[in-house]
Amino acid sequence: MESLVAPTPTETRLAGKGQREALQRQSLVANVPFDNIGPTVMSGRVVDLDVNPNDPTEFYVAYASGGLWKTTTNGVTFVPLFDDEAVMTLGDIAVDWENGESLWVGTGENNSSRSSYAGTGIYHSTDGGATWTHKGLAETHRTGRIVLHPDDSSTLWVASLGPLYHASEGRGIYKSTDGGTTWTQTLFIDNNTGAVDLVIDPGNPEVLYASMWHRERRAWNFVEGGEGSGIYKSTDGGDTWAKQTTEASGFPTGELVGRIGLTVAPSSPETLYAILDNQNRRPEDDDEAEEGLTRDALRTMTKAAFLDLETEQVETYLRDNGFPDRYTADDIIEQVRSDELTPLDLVDYLEDANQQLFDTPVVGLEVYRSEDGGTTWERTHDDFIDAVYYSYGYYFGEIRVDPTDAEKIYIMGVPILKSDDGGATFTSISQPNVHADHHALWINPRRPGHLINGNDGGVNISYDDGETWFKANVPSVGQFYTVQVDEAEPYNVYGGLQDNGVWVGPHTYRHSYTWYQEGDYPYDRLLGGDGMQIEVDTRTNDIIYTGFQFGNYFRIEPEGRSGIKPQHELGERPLRFNWQTPIHLSRHNQDILYFGSNKFHRSFNRGDDWESHSGDLTQGGSAGDVPFGTLTSIDESPLRFGLIYVGSDDGLVHVTQDGGYTWTRISDALPQDLWVSRVEASNHAEGRVYVTLNG
Repeated sequence: MESLVAPTPTETRLAGKGQREALQRQSLVANVPFDNIGPTVMSGRVVDLDVNPNDPTEFYVAYASGGLWKTTTNGVTFVPLFDDEAVMTLGDIAVDWENGESLWVGTGENNSSRSSYAGTGIYHSTDGGATWTHKGLAETHRTGRIVLHPDDSSTLWVASLGPLYHASEGRGIYKSTDGGTTWTQTLFIDNNTGAVDLVIDPGNPEVLYASMWHRERRAWNFVEGGEGSGIYKSTDGGDTWAKQTTEASGFPTGELVGRIGLTVAPSSPETLYAILDNQNRRPEDDDEAEEGLTRDALRTMTKAAFLDLETEQVETYLRDNGFPDRYTADDIIEQVRSDELTPLDLVDYLEDANQQLFDTPVVGLEVYRSEDGGTTWERTHDDFIDAVYYSYGYYFGEIRVDPTDAEKIYIMGVPILKSDDGGATFTSISQPNVHADHHALWINPRRPGHLINGNDGGVNISYDDGETWFKANVPSVGQFYTVQVDEAEPYNVYGGLQDNGVWVGPHTYRHSYTWYQEGDYPYDRLLGGDGMQIEVDTRTNDIIYTGFQFGNYFRIEPEGRSGIKPQHELGERPLRFNWQTPIHLSRHNQDILYFGSNKFHRSFNRGDDWESHSGDLTQGGSAGDVPFGTLTSIDESPLRFGLIYVGSDDGLVHVTQDGGYTWTRISDALPQDLWVSRVEASNHAEGRVYVTLNG
């Protein structure tokens, strides 16, 4: 599927701000006050920090979709500064600390995950964030970095990453010499290569380094590297650029070079570090070769060769690969003998886009060092750096060097690591109260060991170089995928959060510091991972259905929890589950649960057993490393049992009037090939349904 809907023009999106404000003024509930009920144990994903070097108790925090916040109390309290603008998703911030009232904000997150959203360009404030002026670059979509000239407040540079899902001429490095009134694009590679990082020589503002990143994201696939990726240097203030990472430089080149992060050592400006997501495959290690029966062997194995295997070999393969217990070696051997199955079916049963995404033996994270201003590079470490990037290096890419010690560096991923020997060896400085995914770090140039860290859970601060951390997660800016309520008295509110699990708490809670003294936070965490859709059996309000990404759902009861994910049958291709898999508990009989993969599934016994009551209700999926061609939303009419609507990520809406036995497509008159984000059956008119679509 290569049908791509063009992104909404920024002019239209900016005009939407006024439309939204008018609707709010006219709303029936315009004068009903809203109360913040939390939760705030975690905040949301931090994308950048900017700290006052003269008074580190004052700093700004930019959130992926929570705007800009400021503290003057070392994170004890924060105030929001960007709530009234047209967009809340940020990519980078820059503060002129010589004139602390001058703030720059680059909108559009520079990460490239599912929950990363486009911005509307660059904004500037001259009064500490009280008011903002839009400074252009609206069609760049995403800001990799903003760099301010240290001596000339009118000169600044912006690294633009460009749109996430589309080719664009708006990518590259931009320079302004008139305070953002006009911009010149000084570095452009191609329509799929954007600028993700930009650093300046602290002793010579004529010297800048930029990292360019080729990436092509689709809903069904992610190309994470390309020929356009590389490091560029300017010696004339960003007017012209030369590629540093040539084949002779020692830095990887080619179509599998992924995201690159940069840092310059202030104590030794010719010393640079680069962190790379290397998408090249790892060389095969004979010492780590799989033993026993393998997928690769089964791919080409003949029927006769399979029947010559020992029963124990087949049984070991089944158990090691997580096949359900109902599949036994004896049964499968007989089914192969009778041609009901083939050896390849034992491979196809396991392999889907999710497996391709996470079971990918790429080189992954690497750290390189240059001591001659980027002309030549050398990898700092001998071995692979495992368990930091996994297969999603596109989500990270930040590296920092201590301002006073060129040998001390920090790299961010899952978790955060530090090195005291120039990257030869690394140790983790993550702690139990610190979120695992890291995106920002400030190092105090005047107090060794003082760190401020931004991650998927908010802000943490350390004064002992990461041995211990405390939370500064006051802002309620978590990214909620979904919200649900029960019918308890008082009723509870449930939320599925990006990378912060599923939480539940009473709607009567009001955000305050009281819980610090009481020692009992009113919200409880039900699950980890990315928190997804939630259904509550309101007969008792203590049976909850929820889960994390790709359909891994559970029934949670007072006595424990049980996995409820539908399974395909041996001989069938794996089911395709959306990142946010839809579930729906029938309002007519709450023992009946509906579940969506690329098919519609129904359980009459609360998820213990499943029946598939449809064929493929999508356009059939697309080849790639991300599950696509999946259902995204399910809703049953509260007025009639069995009247059910489903929507898919590739633009289809279907209805059944008999509980799933027969289906009719009803989306042909809608805009095509969009993402159905919600279907909602009317509470008042049978046969009326509402549908929301995303491009």
